[in-house]
Amino acid sequence: MTWRWEYDPDEQHVAGDAPPAFLAEVEKKADELVRAAAAFYLDGTTYRGEGPKGGFADVPGGFFNYLIVPRHERLYIMQVAFL
Repeated sequence: MTWRWEYDPDEQHVAGDAPPAFLAEVEKKADELVRAAAAFYLDGTTYRGEGPKGGFADVPGGFFNYLIVPRHERLYIMQVAFL
């Protein structure tokens, strides 16, 4: 597997009518978080530690909520807030 991010359940549900420039910032930050997760969980598919970690990430114009699932090697974007 390869680490990546995705909207959960899908972009329309999570992002709704957020402006494209804001979503570009969200996706840029998600890329950074994925690189960090890949470095931290070198082989996420065999990870057996504590439950998934997540949090909030600030981006220009708002923030988003995410969840990291090492065994899926995924960062799921759960909600975005455009302010």
